[in-house]
Amino acid sequence: MAQVSIQINGRDYLIACEDGEEKHLVFLADYVNRQVEGLVESVGQVGEARLLLMASLLLADELAEASQELEDLKADAGIAGDAVAPVDLAKLTERIEDIAARLESA
Repeated sequence: MAQVSIQINGRDYLIACEDGEEKHLVFLADYVNRQVEGLVESVGQVGEARLLLMASLLLADELAEASQELEDLKADAGIAGDAVAPVDLAKLTERIEDIAARLESA
């Protein structure tokens, strides 16, 4: 099992992960840290636990929104449940780029 050193809000953490998952964990930690940094700019240093809670809620909101958009795409494409059907690739690409742009600006 691998260990990765990450930093959130200026504080170092040593996190265990499966071998080969190190880059992904660093990517996720960087994303969370950007969320926390944005919160610090908005509300200041309100305590580590509160900042992490607020960042978690923001990330959960993004996930919920992305899940809803996926369901909307499935509905637009006439996909029921987990069935796989052809999708308009240009429309899907446009939606993905829109989601990515909103995530980058968050």
